[in-house]
Amino acid sequence: VANTLSSRLRATVLLKREDLQPVFSFKVRGAYNKISQLSEAAKARGVVTASAGNHAQGVALAATRLGIEAHIVMGENTPSIKTNAVRSFGGKVILHGDSYDEAAVHAASLAKEHGYTYVHPFDDEDVIAGQGTIGMEILRQHTSSLDLIYVPVGGGGLISGIGAYVKYLRPGTKIIGVECDGSDAMRQALAAGKRISLKADELDQFADGTAVRQVGKKTFELANRVVDEVITVSIDEICAAIKDIFEDTRVIAEPAGALAVAGAKNHIKRGQTAAALLTGANVNFDRLRHISERTEVGEKREILLGVTIPEKPGSFRRFCSIIGKRSITEFNYRFADQASAQVLVGIQTVPGEDRQRLIDRLRRHYPVIDLSANEVAVLHVRHMVGGVADIGDEKLYRFDFPEKP
Repeated sequence: VANTLSSRLRATVLLKREDLQPVFSFKVRGAYNKISQLSEAAKARGVVTASAGNHAQGVALAATRLGIEAHIVMGENTPSIKTNAVRSFGGKVILHGDSYDEAAVHAASLAKEHGYTYVHPFDDEDVIAGQGTIGMEILRQHTSSLDLIYVPVGGGGLISGIGAYVKYLRPGTKIIGVECDGSDAMRQALAAGKRISLKADELDQFADGTAVRQVGKKTFELANRVVDEVITVSIDEICAAIKDIFEDTRVIAEPAGALAVAGAKNHIKRGQTAAALLTGANVNFDRLRHISERTEVGEKREILLGVTIPEKPGSFRRFCSIIGKRSITEFNYRFADQASAQVLVGIQTVPGEDRQRLIDRLRRHYPVIDLSANEVAVLHVRHMVGGVADIGDEKLYRFDFPEKP
């Protein structure tokens, strides 16, 4: 049970910890189920797949445990931490192409040329069934009533496998898929009644483990029957969910691994009991700063505003008095001209508060732009505030203030 999160949501949130797998994600389940059922002749020839993520490690480990050669095609620009991880699990890494699509085409050609069995990351009955064992374990581990199960969605193998099993035994339990706003191929497919393909240049890669342009044929057919709803969450909400998971487990989930918790926070109702899948913890260490910076916006504990205030003595003090007794989470002030100054300010808010009321109060005095949902501002503007000031005797100071309103 995620005690801290459950207390805040006034519901019971159970975490299904797939980060505890040997490859730190659920992907080994489907890979092992597929490879273990191959004929002796197919096992002797070996397997191949294309992946730069958790599926690659799952295939490598499963094949090694079964004494089978595994050939993993990865893009030439794949970080060494990922190629080294696959090699450590016994996989033979083949670097080819600049993207997953190019790697997948090469993997398919190798399968045809050498007779390898291609292990698809999601669109395969045995892989789907392997992922579905999570649903079996959830029902065995939690025998009382369960209102909802929240599942991250990429190609659809995980949610279709879990949904098929759970709906057969407990049709009253709702299966809720969760996708990132910019990579919602399953949500759009279910709404359209057919598979759709997202544009490559518009596909958001933040939750890279679930960022697919098109869901599988088999997974779509199954999901269409067993999924009750697919919801989406923002990048900031994913970052906030990573923090929530850390506070309850001391584990840092990868963005795709935190999708279910992010969705549950927006969707679950008071008094309900839900299982949320923590599907993986293979996060790149250099992303942690970016994730931590965005948690407050994701929790709706902060708003980021661009404000133009008069450039005169006492102006900043007046600005602070209008804000009231609130903590300033970020502040960048830059002289613009003789009449005005540009301020980028982060202001602490309370979850559930009418944030618009604060913005409207400031707008009665200043031009204000709400940048909280502006991806470019959140990512870059806070590091770029500055420019040329027409001041001849400017001095630069640094102050440390107590952190309190």
